[in-house]
Amino acid sequence: MSSPIPPPPCPDLMSELLLGMRLRGIAYRRIEVTPPFGLGFGDASHRAHLHVVVSGTAFLRGVTGAISHLPAGTAVFLPHGEGHELLSAVDLPGRDIASFANEPVCDALSEIHACAGKPGCPDNTVIFSSDMEFDLGGMQRLVRLMPEAMIVGTLSERHPEVLPILKAMESEVCGRRVGFAGILARLADVLSAIIVRGWVECGCDGASGLVQALRDPRLAGAIAALHRDPGRNWTLADLAAETGSSRSVFAERFHAVTGVTPLRYAAELRMRLATQWIGSEHVPIDAVAHRLGYASQAAFSRAFKRVTGQPPGIARASQSRIAERLTDGLAQQT
Repeated sequence: MSSPIPPPPCPDLMSELLLGMRLRGIAYRRIEVTPPFGLGFGDASHRAHLHVVVSGTAFLRGVTGAISHLPAGTAVFLPHGEGHELLSAVDLPGRDIASFANEPVCDALSEIHACAGKPGCPDNTVIFSSDMEFDLGGMQRLVRLMPEAMIVGTLSERHPEVLPILKAMESEVCGRRVGFAGILARLADVLSAIIVRGWVECGCDGASGLVQALRDPRLAGAIAALHRDPGRNWTLADLAAETGSSRSVFAERFHAVTGVTPLRYAAELRMRLATQWIGSEHVPIDAVAHRLGYASQAAFSRAFKRVTGQPPGIARASQSRIAERLTDGLAQQT
């Protein structure tokens, strides 16, 4: 008998903590291929990926070598940006997707035709694919707990709302009506968010650490308070008061469950938010320092380097280089 799924965190608490989630498609592809085929997706961009098998069938081979069958109507979300392959048979090699000729449809959508005959042949496999920006802000620790691949087939019974979205995507991919590219992009973003939410609501596969802390009423209140007001100068006594525990009991329990001290968690939370604001949202460093309660930009910069190992200016430059590499790669493909 399988173990029961542990209860998820309080829905209101998890909704509040996930408000900082950023999940949106950066580039989309409609891929039509004739078996045998092998499509390789590299990890250079560090983007999450969503694939929807619209017709035909495929196998997913992940970075660990694990194989998953993806029949028509299946979607898979890969949150970590790791290399993987989509194959018509498990013993085939994967060819880098960037090496295929792309036909641009609009700014963000391109098409790949690798067909033995004409496009539209019933023997062809059609896949809709998206590179995605995926950031959980202050809850980025949750991403590290996620599995290599999150397949809709394992969630559809608990979350039947994904099925009409898949059918709508199939209709748009096959029908190619006016405006289909924009509609597909929005459906892909919504589907990915539902997959992430479904994983959380299913108990995060029983993952320990942070998820366990969110289920613990003695700790959840303190974590929620930290996320609500990350710029406050929190003390151990302040956080313990949020739980109604003594400082020693709270600190011991927090460290036992999460593996870090409460104040270390608070410092990492601030710097994860700072990294998002500086790198993705282009907020000026002095404004980030003010948001997070630092008396000066210099004090913030010292704290940022102490936690992340690099100054905030380097973090901004690094994020810009990643964006430039992705833009250059897409330009080369088209």
